[in-house]
Amino acid sequence: MAIDLQQRGRLDYVPTYEAMQRFTHERAVGLASDVPDQLWICEHPPVFTQGLAGKPEHIFMPGDIPVVQTNRGGQVTYHGPGQVMGYPMIDLKRAGYFVKEYVYRIEESVIKTLLHFGVTGHRVAGAPGIYVRLEDPSGHSPLAQRPQRGVEGSADPDFTGLGKISALGIKVSRNCSYHGVALNVAMDLEPFSRINPCGYTQLQTIDLSTIGVQVSWQDAADVLGQKLATYLAP
Repeated sequence: MAIDLQQRGRLDYVPTYEAMQRFTHERAVGLASDVPDQLWICEHPPVFTQGLAGKPEHIFMPGDIPVVQTNRGGQVTYHGPGQVMGYPMIDLKRAGYFVKEYVYRIEESVIKTLLHFGVTGHRVAGAPGIYVRLEDPSGHSPLAQRPQRGVEGSADPDFTGLGKISALGIKVSRNCSYHGVALNVAMDLEPFSRINPCGYTQLQTIDLSTIGVQVSWQDAADVLGQKLATYLAP
């Protein structure tokens, strides 16, 4: 069953969060168990969102930007104009893969999206999301701290020389996923300086424009949407 890909434009965060919860709850109780998986692509006005593991001390200067407590995994992050949000609502049991592979597939979708624009994305063991070498955004040399079979990720990853371009935060309820992934395209990055992004104090957040890639939000949204729809297929 193909994913129902929906380009939704700019949406307020809280109603979107509530709509994802409602859709997933209806699937869980059997009211919408036979409907296709959905993938929402959108953009939000400025908002900080805090995950279940979030610590208040990681938000030290919210100013006029609202802070929303959520039930996704992870710590605090920022959403705002110029960032593409992808919200896959997948019945993982029907799709035939587990949460670890689901996360891998989302990250792979971002990596392939970046590659489309000439940028090499990297994984860091123990730190979900996608990162870019600041001095060589298109270089293909692998990171020493990339995930490797049989090797545990560090509890304190070294982000020297790296910028985070994509953050990931998900929730799975009765085998059904919601929340999702953010790709930074052309943002005002200042709000990231008001938090410890994803709970890390030495983590620099970047976007495509920072590393010299000029692409419209819609073009990035189209590519990310198609990559997610492809890589999340059963």
